[in-house]
Amino acid sequence: MEIIVAKFGGSSLANANQFKKVKKIIEEDKRRRYIVPSAPGKEHADDTKITDLLYLLYDLASHKISYLDIWEMFVHRYEDICRELELNIDLKPYFDQIQKDLEKGVSKEYLSSRGEYLNGVILSEYLGFAFVDSASVMFFKDDSRLDGEKTYRALAKMAKEHEYAVIPGFYGSDPEGKIRTFTRGGGDLSGAIVARGVQASLYENWTDVSGFLAADPNIVDHPRHIDAITYQELRELSYMGAGILHDEAIFPVVSEGIPILIKNTNAPEDKGTKIVQQIRELEDEYEITGVAGRKNFSVINIEKVQMNRDLSFHRKIMSILEANDIFLEHMPSSIDSLSLIIADKYLQGKAEIVMNEIKTFVNPDSITLQSNISLIAVVGRSMINHIGASAKLFSALASHGINIQMIIQGSSEMNIIVGVDTKDFEEGIRSIYKGFSKV
Repeated sequence: MEIIVAKFGGSSLANANQFKKVKKIIEEDKRRRYIVPSAPGKEHADDTKITDLLYLLYDLASHKISYLDIWEMFVHRYEDICRELELNIDLKPYFDQIQKDLEKGVSKEYLSSRGEYLNGVILSEYLGFAFVDSASVMFFKDDSRLDGEKTYRALAKMAKEHEYAVIPGFYGSDPEGKIRTFTRGGGDLSGAIVARGVQASLYENWTDVSGFLAADPNIVDHPRHIDAITYQELRELSYMGAGILHDEAIFPVVSEGIPILIKNTNAPEDKGTKIVQQIRELEDEYEITGVAGRKNFSVINIEKVQMNRDLSFHRKIMSILEANDIFLEHMPSSIDSLSLIIADKYLQGKAEIVMNEIKTFVNPDSITLQSNISLIAVVGRSMINHIGASAKLFSALASHGINIQMIIQGSSEMNIIVGVDTKDFEEGIRSIYKGFSKV
């Protein structure tokens, strides 16, 4: 039988009613054999995610401040879910153990993982699936990186032992048996790891939206839904702020060619967005796949005549950035100039230091700092097949009086990034989207 790994996010498992939706979805397709749950998310806008409650519990306990009110909120959330689902499961031993560990001064990673752990216990009972503690199948190395070889071997063994199972997301264990958590996009990444480990034919990621849109709906009215997107396009759009699925979550499945399907738990009938290696049948349907952007960048502009004759010039620049723990986003250049595009968060308190070091080590003819820059990326696998895509982009911005500060294009010709003044960010995205929309 084919295997589908289904990961359900916090909004999909926020309360008992959401659990019922999840169970109905799982039971509709017997291929959904391995389920990866997150901790309960917000029930409403003013609610608090379970993981955030656990972080707060840790902070209070570690500072010897009474945490009982927060603890009761944590306990009642799970008790309410079990009561409303009419589950005959005694959670007291789990709560007692967690509180005992909390009093002993347990690690923050251990405590924050208990949200997924308890949700996994409850969901497995509700579905009648085996419960597999992620600490027994997800392994980290001493340097906090995933031990892929050991993890995939353990997951393959688990699949032989359990035809159906619930494996909580977000955490695993290190060589000493201590609980470790993933960082960014941990739940999504866990699901992808399970999908690869059990050799799934499909990885479903269930959330509270029906897939990707071609632009941010908070900026563009009713943007087009994206039915299918490639791994590479997803990487580009996620990096530029389209945050439905963290781009790092695709790495485990890319090498195996396992497709990802983004679906909406609250609207399972919606088509969703499929993420695959290649798309042929839709190659020419749209010139671009999507438009996305990020704010809060600065640009250090450096000019020096014949810089290309100095073999050490670029190495010195990069060494200065490395020494100051500054990540470089992009570095467009010409024969006598280059620009360092850097997120503002990395330059805070360091801009003057970095510029002085550049003056000292490479002796530029001029160096300036440009702030309030936003980046807008136009992404599309089909742009290479459409003559005039760049002209259409520049014309769309010009027609709305938006000045382009810089242009960046990768060798793949899958994306074009333009830098604009932050005051023009939203209008820039709207004008580009409209310029490429079919009439």
